[in-house]
Amino acid sequence: MTDIALPMLLGFAVFMTGMKLMELALHRWGGGRLRHILEKATATPLHGLLSGTAITAALQSSTAVTVMTIGLVNAGLMSFPRTLGIVLGTNIGTCLTTELIGLSLNRSAVPLMAFSVLGWLASVLLHEANPRRAPASPEPGWLKPLRFGSLALFGFGLLLLGMTVMQSIAPAVERTSMFAWFVDRADESVLWGIAAGAALTAAVHSSAAVIGMMMGLAAFGAMPVEIGIAAVLGANVGTCFTAILAASGGMPGGRFVAWAHLLLNVGGCLLFAPIVDVLALASGWVSASPAAQIAHAQTIFNIVCSLLALPLCYLPIWNRPRPARPKDGGRLAA
Repeated sequence: MTDIALPMLLGFAVFMTGMKLMELALHRWGGGRLRHILEKATATPLHGLLSGTAITAALQSSTAVTVMTIGLVNAGLMSFPRTLGIVLGTNIGTCLTTELIGLSLNRSAVPLMAFSVLGWLASVLLHEANPRRAPASPEPGWLKPLRFGSLALFGFGLLLLGMTVMQSIAPAVERTSMFAWFVDRADESVLWGIAAGAALTAAVHSSAAVIGMMMGLAAFGAMPVEIGIAAVLGANVGTCFTAILAASGGMPGGRFVAWAHLLLNVGGCLLFAPIVDVLALASGWVSASPAAQIAHAQTIFNIVCSLLALPLCYLPIWNRPRPARPKDGGRLAA
């Protein structure tokens, strides 16, 4: 088992380090403006969907955007109806990571990391070499995208490197009796794959990491594409766990955001679970690569679910005024 566990843990650690580095770098690059953008760009659910998609694609973390939105609602800076479009958009924006992984850029990991190091060093040297720079003066605005963009690129290189390490265990995993048992059960019922994807994602707090694992196994033929797609459906449900935890101690509006996210993904999972084979066939039309098919299935699933749910965000019930709560245990005046 050490020939499986050690490479898996190492690869997963490198993958998650890359994910978090990308998230941190992109957040430092544009995070200061995100709250302002979210507040101004949610006039309608469609605007919210587009904004949520763009910001999630930039930050590479649907959880980060969802938790940020919950914080805005808890702080009274945004009403719950204005968050509905954002919730739909985060599901679409998060597909960028898996689509990039599906391009099979693993061989580019080390060159990308080397190039990013050169970019980061250039940003530091140019800042230090500025003859007009006063002590403790802020760096020029054009250096910030170079510095944090280089860090984000380095994180993406780490992500690809982690994927390569995790993919290396596929032959050993395929030979284990436990994996054969799981594949047999998943062939009998799609619920096994969904449950595995949801549980793993809730445990590691990253749907991209779990989907990346499934893509790696599928790329080497260790896992059928249909089972990988079932795990994708479950991963979209499991990713709601972090947001629910973040909202549990907050205001009712923040909890509504988290539960709306869960309702969207559970509803989509129930919709697509009976037609996983159709989803696999549709993704197969776009690409013959098993890993890319899983990535495309994730994209199709999230886009279809968000577009189907978008008209519901325009229902008048969301804008119905809520009665104020009585203070000090008293009753509302008639």
